[in-house]
Amino acid sequence: MLDHEDLKWIATTSTELNTTLQQISRYADLARQQKGANNYLEVLDEHVELASKTAQALFDRVTSSILSSSVNKASAQAPSAFTVVPTLSPSLAALGQAVAKASPKRTPPPVPVAVSIETKPAGEIQILNPHGKREMILLVDDDLEILELASIMLTDEGYRAVLAKDGFEAVSIYKQMGTKIDLVILDFFLPVMDGDAVFDELRALNPRINVVLSSGFAEQTKLSAMLAQGLRGFIPKPYTSEKLLAQVRCALDAARAPAR
Repeated sequence: MLDHEDLKWIATTSTELNTTLQQISRYADLARQQKGANNYLEVLDEHVELASKTAQALFDRVTSSILSSSVNKASAQAPSAFTVVPTLSPSLAALGQAVAKASPKRTPPPVPVAVSIETKPAGEIQILNPHGKREMILLVDDDLEILELASIMLTDEGYRAVLAKDGFEAVSIYKQMGTKIDLVILDFFLPVMDGDAVFDELRALNPRINVVLSSGFAEQTKLSAMLAQGLRGFIPKPYTSEKLLAQVRCALDAARAPAR
């Protein structure tokens, strides 16, 4: 029957499956709000595939332990006379079929990869001022002029910078670089996925991530919620070099301050 390690694995896997299903629900809501947003359909499809594989693994682990115990009792030498074929719940299977119909056709990868957003090879990430002596900052903004201006302001002061033009690219970069990034400066209004959704994705990767929001306007309720979840600060646009650098330094120093 199930031993301690089996029960521990089942508890952990069940938690992961629940998290994946919550992400599926969130992406489904975002896809409904953004008609024609293929990025969300692809991400949703990947989460459904991941949830399906996790459900099957969970089923396999439980049934294999039960069958192994039953077979051993019958005969230690006899091979199993039947095969168990894991099945998905009707609701999860129906969700997968619905997403498959809506998503563009593509060839599945030969090896399952549990990722929610497609990543780029690390070599394709361009680091501005790579030999700078100060911290690494990820700038996320769909306005290329602002992105360029902010990067100049930061690199002139010795910071290293990485640029992302939308939330999907930002999460992809953070997945590859992780804690090499000391601070994220995140625009609130981004195409398809707004800053609060990007913030949630980044926090899922690193609950202690250091993020400052940058925007000309942000809903007070959303801003307050993000601050309660660990947002380091807010830079109103348009910002000057002095304001940007002051907020960056404040956020970086606060992140390093010992907890009281």
